[in-house]
Amino acid sequence: MKNIELSIPGMQSTHCQSRVRGAIAGIAGVDIQRLEAGRLIAAVESDKVKEKLVETIEKAGYEVNKNSNEK
Repeated sequence: MKNIELSIPGMQSTHCQSRVRGAIAGIAGVDIQRLEAGRLIAAVESDKVKEKLVETIEKAGYEVNKNSNEK
């Protein structure tokens, strides 16, 4: 698994964080390590899973900064 950090500027409140957590909870191959105001740190199995993760967050209504990092 590869660790990634996604910047999600619009995800500031606890409600927003819960909404994102709920949206991505069902994605196989994602291990959420930390979800906090403005960012998500997770381990993903592959680049394909990372793409699905970003797509799901965007469908939930949040922009993902495309300069997010892999760790």
